[in-house]
Amino acid sequence: MAWVFSLSIECGSEKTRAEDCAHYFDGLSLQRSDQQIHHCSASLFQDLEENWWCRVCPDKLSEIGIDAPQMAYVMTELGILLYRHLQSAPPFRYALAGVEVDEFRTYSELQEDAAVLGVLFPGLVLSEETWRSLSCPSAFRPFRSGYVWKRYEGEVYRPLIASPDLTDKLNELLILQ
Repeated sequence: MAWVFSLSIECGSEKTRAEDCAHYFDGLSLQRSDQQIHHCSASLFQDLEENWWCRVCPDKLSEIGIDAPQMAYVMTELGILLYRHLQSAPPFRYALAGVEVDEFRTYSELQEDAAVLGVLFPGLVLSEETWRSLSCPSAFRPFRSGYVWKRYEGEVYRPLIASPDLTDKLNELLILQ
């Protein structure tokens, strides 16, 4: 199973809005501070509620998630660059960058989790209309005109997830109790 880093953008029921976002991001080049360049590909998909999404994936990244601290750093820098471009992207309802964020919440699920969105999803960008429909959670700050966000906190390396050896050692410790 692949663990892909992407920016996922939910655009509502109108496919043309997702197509506009895909057109905006597809082929975009992101240059990191070490001068490494990543090209983005954009694709569309529809969720269970028949809302359209645009998935933006930078190339040259691990598909096994964050397997080292350096990968967390690289993905965080790319996340920042993707959010910078999202500030001038075509209209959307909400978006989030990270590992395995595709369809992280359908619109209905977003409504159900409104009270904890700021805790669960650092980096979540909401249109002001969506934010108002969620009773204006206080954790969100201005992102761009017409949008708010919960500040991005970056990607995290978790050694116990990345290393089977460390996981085995922890499991041995738990068996001793």
